[in-house]
Amino acid sequence: MIELADIFRQHGSEYRQQYAERMLPSHLQAMRDIERCRTEALGGQVYHCPDCQEIVYRYHSCRNRHCPKCQNGKSEEWLEAQRDLLLPVPYFLLTFTLPDELRTLARANQQVFYNLLFRTSAAATQKLAADPRFIGGQIGMAGVLHTWGRNLSYHPHVHYLVPCGGLSPDGQTWLPGNTDFLLPVKALARIFRAKFRSALQKTDFFEKIHASVWQQDWVVHAQPVGDGHAALKYLAPYIFRVAISNRRILKLENDQVTFRFKDTQTGKTKLCSLSALEFIRRFLHHILPRGFVKVRYYGLFSPCWRVRLSILHQQLTSLFPPGHCPPESEHDPFQTAENDYRTVCCPSCGKVLSPQPLPRRQSRPP
Repeated sequence: MIELADIFRQHGSEYRQQYAERMLPSHLQAMRDIERCRTEALGGQVYHCPDCQEIVYRYHSCRNRHCPKCQNGKSEEWLEAQRDLLLPVPYFLLTFTLPDELRTLARANQQVFYNLLFRTSAAATQKLAADPRFIGGQIGMAGVLHTWGRNLSYHPHVHYLVPCGGLSPDGQTWLPGNTDFLLPVKALARIFRAKFRSALQKTDFFEKIHASVWQQDWVVHAQPVGDGHAALKYLAPYIFRVAISNRRILKLENDQVTFRFKDTQTGKTKLCSLSALEFIRRFLHHILPRGFVKVRYYGLFSPCWRVRLSILHQQLTSLFPPGHCPPESEHDPFQTAENDYRTVCCPSCGKVLSPQPLPRRQSRPP
């Protein structure tokens, strides 16, 4: 089976030679880590079965968050933690998309533009939600950054899971929202655009953007998602899944990479073939800056509200019994990462094996 690491090992040197002066340190680090992941370069463990004398070698993973082999089990762990935050009320999923005209500049200046995307979209939502015509109080928001389309195209946007309601300004009353209509998305898009423009004026990038960007309609989407559990399940893989999993890569032949993806319009599976260098280029578009936080919490879901949120959860549970929320929306969660390497069993007898250290850079096992 062809893996992302195989493509990097075969064509990474050529890519680095061609684009060396333009590559970000985070891109170089990700390529180096993925190429070395679960190889003798990182050392590992040797397992010996005392029953059938079978010997099994397992090398260490690189632990880079962009490696398709190194996110095992984390989606479920995050999902369990987030379920404790959910209030027993209906939820909406809001999506803010960065206009196409800003994407080239955003791709080259990710730290600035992604931070602005988070900050201005959250501020726009909180501003409109505070209007008494809609909610009139403090809402909660859990946001996740997503940068790719299913064919590896660059498509930066943020998803927010938002409860349908908020806490009154005096902090004493829950103000339920309209379960069919959270906020007017056209007005929300205009406020988002204005706040983004205002924030960008304080940077050196504003003069590089054509004025027409600020006259066109920006895209904000909202949809009800029941009690939020299905939406969380939908978002979890976004957080730990990389731009493409090894399972989707079908072949590497004649310097061409072929992978499969699901068309968002028709739902049908399609094939995409790219030159190896173009494939690497597209993948690297989705490498985040080092230390960048792609999951952020605002309002009621922010860390400083957690104690109050727990009390509010208890109060709402007594007011809204289980089953009062609309049915969960049916989502097609993205494919999860590869099989877990943490538990090793003997391939002959099935016994769970205990490891012994294997030094780094030791020659390949016999």
